[in-house]
Parts: sequence; structure tokens; C-alpha cells
Amino acid sequence: MKRVSERKTKYRHEKTIALNGYTLPIQIEPLEEGGYLARSPVLRGFLVEGETVEQVLEWAPGVARALLEVMQERDIPLPRELRKIKFPLDVEILVPA
Repeated sequence: MKRVSERKTKYRHEKTIALNGYTLPIQIEPLEEGGYLARSPVLRGFLVEGETVEQVLEWAPGVARALLEVMQERDIPLPRELRKIKFPLDVEILVPA
């Protein structure tokens, strides 16, 4: 796995993504070699690496959904920190400069 540059962690982005009725907090950090890595403090095993933040955000819901499906198939309790979506739904979007 690529190492996250300590110099670049000040540019860390925190986002929350919606999936199958839940929201999952993720952190996105730039990688020293280029690209970005997303992890979740809530969902163990969640890692998404992409060339851009947009790419990471596009792939993240599918990765999270797959992990949750495996947990359900194996009767592993879902993390308590997952939150059910409530409406109205407040979200943050990434707007390129």
C-alpha cells in the first residue's frame, strides 16, 4: 500500500457518502506518489484508491456496499456508527475550482 505523506495531510478532505439507506463517514487523503486514498473510521477494511478525489467518491459507495453485504452474509453485526438516512438530507458536494 502507498504511504500517505505527512506533509500533505493538512489537505485532508472529510466526506460522508450515502449507501443503501445509510451514511458512512470517510476520510480522503492525498498520497505522496499522487492520487488519493479513502478510509473509514467506521467500516473496517474500507479502502479506496483513485487518481482523483472525484474517482474515489465515485467508487466508494460500491466498495462500502460490498463490505456491508459480506458482513450481512456472515451474520456480522453492522457498525453502530452507520446512520440511517433521514430527510431532509444535508450533503456536501465537491465543486471543482
